[in-house]
Amino acid sequence: MGAAVIRFFNTAGPIKPDLHYCLPPLTRFDLGEVLQLIEQQKYFVLHAPRQTGKTSCLLALMEYLNASGQYRCIYVNVEIAQAAREDVAGAMQAILSELGSWARIVLNDDYLNSIRTRVLADSGPFTALSELLKQWAARDRRPLVVLIFFRRNRCAGG
Repeated sequence: MGAAVIRFFNTAGPIKPDLHYCLPPLTRFDLGEVLQLIEQQKYFVLHAPRQTGKTSCLLALMEYLNASGQYRCIYVNVEIAQAAREDVAGAMQAILSELGSWARIVLNDDYLNSIRTRVLADSGPFTALSELLKQWAARDRRPLVVLIFFRRNRCAGG
């Protein structure tokens, strides 16, 4: 018999329900309303203070949508592009790479990784994301849902 895992409170990144005390992420917002917005192909914003569970909620929503079989859903954190603030091409390369990694890990789909370099070269950094998502969406009858996480930076005093 293995040792019991002792749960603890997490304050560093997304929760792991088997390790952390938590409220079920899908009960922390109106899931029915969000599903209706997704079905209507509308955008929505999940806005809350830092460390309140936004990422955990988005990851749980991604898992829920993918498990339904009705959607292909992917999460991407675009903060990875902050290192290339003044380099649009570098920032876009980072975002496309992050999307490709999540698609491979979550959906077992390596298509984005196979086309992202070509799409960036052909489309340029300002339209590459849109073109990549269009090509990827066209490959499957199920709607593609992209959950994009970013943190709005505030200027000092603002």
